[in-house]
Parts: sequence; structure tokens; C-alpha cells
Amino acid sequence: MSIALSLLDLVPVGSGHTAAEAVRGAARLARHAEALGLTRVWYAEHHGMPSVASSSPEVLIAHVAASTERIRVGSGGIMLPNHAPLRVAEAFRTLEALHPGRIDLGMGRAPGSDALASRALRAADGEHFPQLLQELQVWSEQLALPADHPMAGLKAMPTGVPLPPIWLLGSSGASARMAGESGMGYAFASHFSPSPPAPAIAAYRAAFEPSAAFERPHAILGVSVMCAPTADEADHLAQAMDLAWVRIRRGSFLPLPTPQEAQAHAWTDDERALVRAFRRLVVVGDPPKVAAELQARAQASSADEVMLACNFHDAATRERCLSLIVEALGARPDAAARPRVAGPPQPLSATSSPAG
Repeated sequence: MSIALSLLDLVPVGSGHTAAEAVRGAARLARHAEALGLTRVWYAEHHGMPSVASSSPEVLIAHVAASTERIRVGSGGIMLPNHAPLRVAEAFRTLEALHPGRIDLGMGRAPGSDALASRALRAADGEHFPQLLQELQVWSEQLALPADHPMAGLKAMPTGVPLPPIWLLGSSGASARMAGESGMGYAFASHFSPSPPAPAIAAYRAAFEPSAAFERPHAILGVSVMCAPTADEADHLAQAMDLAWVRIRRGSFLPLPTPQEAQAHAWTDDERALVRAFRRLVVVGDPPKVAAELQARAQASSADEVMLACNFHDAATRERCLSLIVEALGARPDAAARPRVAGPPQPLSATSSPAG
């Protein structure tokens, strides 16, 4: 079984390194992923987290797309409640104009930050996400406003450029039906969510209506992976993420620790219980074990594509992890993972209106 593989780069900041170094290293990792034949690389929006430097996915996308040639580059995702939909539409139409056919727009409803950062961003409540998403579709010209609507004459710039394919991100299944009914792609965040992905992906497929961007459903499964040449080394490296997870659960967002820091940590019984739960989400092992587990998870969830999150402390180990997995799987790019973008806008009802 050959799996279409992609990369979720959270731009992790390791202990002893700076966030600026992590940002500058994003293009190198993307070029490595491209050389391995991965389909896409996505960047997530997080704020106020010293362990994650991907606070501005659209800036990273512009830089990385200019530094690569084939691989699709996108957001996984833009947290829509943090932004005015018109601003998102114009940013991603600009990216599409600069890099035609290579940009993805992944959208989420979570804040991607704590309450303080959300307040600083003037973020909307997540319950407004459906309205915000509909407004984004208006500015993308996927939906048409009635001629007498007060915003009917407003155009998202640059004109003559389609919005990239929209993907909805989910971690519980709440967005699955919405993604299907809107003819969008769907990505399930198993790299941090304990919810089973299969029911959500099944609901997405059952609700799917073909669209200009997606002629058929396409589901991505996010998986956190720690792969090394031997099982013992993989477990040793994974202990750093164990400690990072414990810290996150405590509300401490320090840079990612080294494996040596994790080994020196005085683990409590409660922390070890947290780690046992966390490890159920992560695929840890040597290449044969990791390959078999990824195949099993993709098959069990009916995912079309697996997106890997390899959050090691250092960049060289992340690159090696990707290489080992690709070699073990014999993975290749999947042409079906590259949706077509075309077609006329769909009319809105006269009573519909953008949020706000």
C-alpha cells in the first residue's frame, strides 16, 4: 500500500535555539520534503507559544513557496475567528497569483492561542465560524451576493485570481459535515486529538457535494510521528515530546526540551499517566513499525493522505525522520491530492449575508 504523504511543520523551537532560527529553517525542511516527493507542507497558526514559531502562516507560505518548485504550500490552518474574512481572501488570492496552483487554504475554528492572545487579536467567538466561513466564500467568489446587497459591489483583490482550495480542519468531527456539504477538503487532527477520526471522515464523505475545487472528497489524517533507525533511539527521542506534552498540559509553553533534559526530569506518577495517554496518539518506532502503523491508521480511517508532524528538538532529526518514513513506505505524491480550481460562483439566497 502506497500512502500519499505530506508534512505539517509547526516550526518548533528547540531548547537552546531561537524562534528566528526556527523560522529561517522552514524553507530547508520544505525543500527536503519536496525532494522526497511529499505532496504538501502546511503551517499552523499559533500565538504566544515559545515552543512554536508559526504565528504568521501566510508569511511562511510566501517564503517557502518561493524557495521550492513543486510541493503545495498552505495553512493548516488559518484560525478564521482571528481574522476578517476579506483580509484572508485577499492574502491567499495574492499567494495564488504569485504561485498558481500550489497554495492551500486550511481553515480552523479554534483560537490557536490562549485567552490573552485571543483578546489581543480581537478574535471572534468560535460559534461565529459558519458565518465567517460563508463570508470568506463570498470574497472568494464561490458564493454570489444578491445585486441589492450592501456589499455586492465590493471585490476582493487581486481580481481574476481564484482563492486556493479550502480545507476545513477538525479534531472532533464538528466540521466534517460542513466541509462535505461545502465541497471542501477535510483534515482531521489526530496528531493531538484523542477522538477517533473514522466517524468524522465517514460523515464528511457522506455529506460531500462536488465543487469547483474538489470533484471528489479528499480527507487528510494528521499523525504525530517519531521515527528513528532503531526502536530504542525512537523511544529516547520521543521522551522529549513526552516532557513537552506534560508542560503544555500544565500551561507551560517552554521551548521543546532535548532528550537529555527529558531523561534528567524527575517524573511523577501523574506525569507518567499523562505520557501514557499522549503516547497513544503518537507513532513511535523504527521504520518498519512506523510504516505498518501509518498504513493501518490510514486504512482504518479511510484517509486519502497522511500528514506527518515530526516535532523533534532539532531540524536534522526531523529531516531524517521524513527520509526514513518515505523509504519504508515507498511513498509517492498523489495526483488526486491536487484539487482543480475552476467554475462559476454559486448564488446566495437573498436573506443570506456575510458575518458582521
